[in-house]
Amino acid sequence: MQIYNTMTRRKEELVPITPGTVKIYCCGPTVYNLIHIGNARALCVFDTLRRYLEFRGYKVFYVQNFTDVDDKIIRKANELGKTASEVSENAIKEYFTDAQGLNVRAADVHPKVTENMEIIIDIVKTLVDKGYAYEADGDVYFEASKFPEYGKLSHQPLDDLKAGARIEVGEKKRDPMDFAVWKAAKPGEPYWDSPFGKGRPGWHIECSAMSRHYIGDTIDIHGGGSDLIFPHHENEIAQSECATGCALANIWMHNGMLNVDNKKMSKSAGNFFLVRDMAEKFGYEPIRFMLLSVHYRGQLNYTIEVIESCKAALTRLYTCRDAMNRALESAKDGEPSAAALEVVKSARDAFVTAMDDDFNTADGISAVFELVRKINTALSSPEVTKGDVKTYLDEFNALTGVLGLMYGKTDDEIPAEVTELIEQRKAARKAKDFALADELRDKITALGYIVEETRQGTVVKKA
Repeated sequence: MQIYNTMTRRKEELVPITPGTVKIYCCGPTVYNLIHIGNARALCVFDTLRRYLEFRGYKVFYVQNFTDVDDKIIRKANELGKTASEVSENAIKEYFTDAQGLNVRAADVHPKVTENMEIIIDIVKTLVDKGYAYEADGDVYFEASKFPEYGKLSHQPLDDLKAGARIEVGEKKRDPMDFAVWKAAKPGEPYWDSPFGKGRPGWHIECSAMSRHYIGDTIDIHGGGSDLIFPHHENEIAQSECATGCALANIWMHNGMLNVDNKKMSKSAGNFFLVRDMAEKFGYEPIRFMLLSVHYRGQLNYTIEVIESCKAALTRLYTCRDAMNRALESAKDGEPSAAALEVVKSARDAFVTAMDDDFNTADGISAVFELVRKINTALSSPEVTKGDVKTYLDEFNALTGVLGLMYGKTDDEIPAEVTELIEQRKAARKAKDFALADELRDKITALGYIVEETRQGTVVKKA
C-alpha cells in the first residue's frame, strides 16, 4: 500500500513499525461547538482508512484526541455563563451524535487534555530540562531556533516563517517563532498546578504528549486536515523530536480542504455549514458519500447539486442491494457460477488497486458501481442461482462496508395493516382473482405505499 507522505512529498510504502499492526494518531476537534463539514471530512477519511487497513488484514490502533481546554472553549463558556468543562463535555456528546450519524466508529482511545495533564506537564518539563524551552513569567515557550529542522513538514525555511510571525501583546517570548507550551493562568480561566506555576497547556503540546503516551515515540501514520500542517503539526514535530530524539511519525497524511460553491468555507463568508444542519436536510449518509467521492488530498467543492447527486448514487446502491435480497428468495438453487466468481474477483482487484494507490476512495467507489452494473445485468438472467446472488451480495457488502456506506437505510418498517393487505393481494393473485388484487393494490396505494411486481418478486416501497 502506497500513501503520500506530506513530509517527503512522495508516495511511500506503508511499512508498520510492528508487523501486522498500524498505529494511527489523528488530530480531533477543539470541542466548543457542533462539528462542521470540514471537520467531517477528516473524520470520514481516517475512519475509512482504518476500515480499509482492517480489510487488508492489519490490526489498527486508532487514537483521536479531544482538545477540551482552549481559548475558544473559555470564550464560549464566558458567553454562556457556564464552566469550560460544561461546554466541552456537551460538545463531545454532540460530536458523538454526529460521528455516529456519519458512521464514524469511535477511536480505540479518545484522550482529553484535561485527563492527561500529568503527562503533558512531564513533556514540558523535559523540554525545559533539555534546554529546548524556557520560562518567562509563568509561561513556557519552545525555542524554535533550537530545532534546526523546524519547517521540514511545511517545507518552509525558518527565515521565511519568521517573516510572517510576530509577538502578540502580553507575550514575553524571545523570538516571534517561539510558541507556548504552557500558559500562565489568567483570572477566571481553568488552571492546573505545575513546576512552572498555575496554568494550562499550549495547543500543540497536548498531541505530542498524548500520542507518545498512547502509541509511543513514533507513530505509523499521523493524520489530520492540511490546515494543521503549519503551525500545529510543525510544532508537534519540533516538541516531540526534541523530547524523544525519535521521528514523531513515519507517514504524515493530510486531507484537503473543502470549498462551498467554489469559495473557501468560512463564517465571515456566510458559507459555513454544520454537519447537523446538513444532515437534517439531506441525511448523514449522503454527506459521508460526498466526502469520500473525491480523492482525500484533493479539493472538495460542496454544492447542492453535488449532494443531490450523492443521494441519487446511494439510491442506486440501495436499489441493487434490495434486488439481491429479493433474488435470494426467488432465484433457483445452485452453487456460484464461474462467471459470478470472476465478477467479484474483478471488482475486488479494481477496488484494492485503487485503495492501495494512495487511498483513492474516488476510484474505489467507481469499482463498486462497476460491480453494481454487472450485478444488475446478472440478476436479469433467469439462469442466476442463489449461489451467484450470495456471492454478489457478500462482495457488495464487503466493499461498501470498507467505505462505511449502506447503513443509513434499513428495510423500511411497513405498517402491519399494509403487510396484511400485501399478503391478501399475493393470495388473490395466486387464485387469479385479479379484480380483488387490483382493489387491494388501490388500498395499499391509499396508505402511501407502492406495489411493484418484478422477476424477483413483489416490491413494496413508500410512495
